[in-house]
Amino acid sequence: MDDSGGPCWNVSNHYATLHKAVQVMDEKSTNPRILVASQNPVKAGAIESAYLAMFGTSPIMSTISVSSGVPDQPMSDHETLQGAMNRARRAREAESNHDFYVGVEGGIEEHATGMIAFAWIVIFGQQLSGKSRTATFPLPPAIADLVRAGTELGKADDIVFGVDNSKQDVGAVGLLTGHVVSRQQLYEHAAKFAFIPFRDQNRPLFS
Repeated sequence: MDDSGGPCWNVSNHYATLHKAVQVMDEKSTNPRILVASQNPVKAGAIESAYLAMFGTSPIMSTISVSSGVPDQPMSDHETLQGAMNRARRAREAESNHDFYVGVEGGIEEHATGMIAFAWIVIFGQQLSGKSRTATFPLPPAIADLVRAGTELGKADDIVFGVDNSKQDVGAVGLLTGHVVSRQQLYEHAAKFAFIPFRDQNRPLFS
């Protein structure tokens, strides 16, 4: 009660609460908005984890389905990179209110020693861009033969290993390594490299 007999209103507590609410709003407003050009949770999860590791801030994640502009199964390094670039570009064209636009494209390539698999990650910011390729790993003949015959890698993995929808889980790399390295981990490592130009101390070097 105050001196007039009415209820007591603690002004200091009120302003402390208001200040805290403003701080929360400010923190939310500074969190970057990232749009991943895929609705595959593995890809979005890799980008989110990579950003948090590189910048110490949790981004606001969104996903969108766009065309890669390349075959469902890219068959070369160039085709795979082009698919990732197309995805990032088309995501930016579809929604222009984000800080980063990310394209992730998995592909394969024939080498003298056999077929290898990898992915490209392309990130477009407001002024800068970054890209990086994942590590490569070999595909066994059973999977490679299916891919050569026109089967997309994810489906070929499912057939050979007798699983369902592995591309939205551990992926080929997870199945082949016995879950030592998952698809998300493979992508996350490369995503950290793709974010290098966006670190404050690196911006002048890449501008």
